[in-house]
Amino acid sequence: MIIAAEFSFNGGKGFFKPGRKRLLSEVESVIKEVNAEKCKTKKSKEKTMPGKILYSPVALNTAFKTGFNKSGWENQKVRCEYSRDYYKKGYTPPEPSRGAFRDMDYLKGKVGVEVQFGKYAFMVYNVCAKMTVFHNLGFIDAGIEIVPVKKLVDEMSSGVSYFEQFVWDLEHRGIADIDIPVLILGVDK
Repeated sequence: MIIAAEFSFNGGKGFFKPGRKRLLSEVESVIKEVNAEKCKTKKSKEKTMPGKILYSPVALNTAFKTGFNKSGWENQKVRCEYSRDYYKKGYTPPEPSRGAFRDMDYLKGKVGVEVQFGKYAFMVYNVCAKMTVFHNLGFIDAGIEIVPVKKLVDEMSSGVSYFEQFVWDLEHRGIADIDIPVLILGVDK
């Protein structure tokens, strides 16, 4: 795959200066090694493109996982223990969730990477919530979000979000004082 576009959110690009350039280079190498054509395996059942062979988000994620794991990046899970302090007096809450967690796709050297070939809400959640949480917990100082560009999404199932849409929203949302530096990379085949 190629990096077709990039957007520096809250100084994301500037974060990867000489001392951290190696981590960005590793991410770029993983992207370059993903053979998107091998991931064109999903037969469409949609009315607008019945039978068409599309790029599979599952296959793409698997290819990225192989590359990141080979480069020593690891998934980071954090167990969630939800407070019962906020229920109203007299209300009987359910038993605490067992096994609830949040996870960062890949983590290395205080950089978190999320690969997102899904719905729009997940892109926003990753950058505007999850990465901030992992920063506050001391796991990361900056993030990289890998998402498809519109040209690639045109050959995927409907509902997959894309770089251009995501960047427009981030530009118009602005930066909050809790946001961390994130480099958004738009990828194509």
